[in-house]
Amino acid sequence: MVERNDKFLIVEERSSGVVVITQPGGHIESGESPEDAVVREVLEEAGCVVSVSGLLGVYLWIHPQTRQQFLRIAYTADLVSENQKQKLDNGIHAVHWYSVADIRHRKRDCRSPVVLRCIDDFIAGKRQPATLLAAMMPVQKNVGAVLAHACLV
Repeated sequence: MVERNDKFLIVEERSSGVVVITQPGGHIESGESPEDAVVREVLEEAGCVVSVSGLLGVYLWIHPQTRQQFLRIAYTADLVSENQKQKLDNGIHAVHWYSVADIRHRKRDCRSPVVLRCIDDFIAGKRQPATLLAAMMPVQKNVGAVLAHACLV
C-alpha cells in the first residue's frame, strides 16, 4: 500500500486475458525477504522506489469458481521516488494514482476483493506487528502459521 496525497498506487495489468487493477505485488524470490520483494516488485511494476514502513496484514482469498487460494502479504510503504519512464514488467498496461472513490468506481475491474479490503484496512489504520511475519519466516516452511493469521476475504 503506497499512498500519496490521498491517492493509492495502482497498476493496470492483464490477468487471464482481462485487464484488471491491483496494487503492485508479486512473488518472493529465493533468498529474498518479503520486504525486499515489495521494494523490487513496486519498482518493476510501477517504476517507483519505496521504503517499507510496516505490515498491513495477511489475507487469504479463495476464488469462488476455481477454489484456487491466493495468499497476500500486504505491506505499507512510503514513496521515495517515481520514474515514469521506467520500463515496466510485461503485462503492466498503466500505473495510476487513484482515490478511494476512483477504485470503488472500478470495483468490477479489481483483480480480487483483496484490493479494496487492503485499502479499507489501510484507511482504518489497521497494522500488524512486524514480529508477526518474522516469526513465520520462511513462509514456505510455515504455511500453517501464516494461514492461521490470515484474514479470510
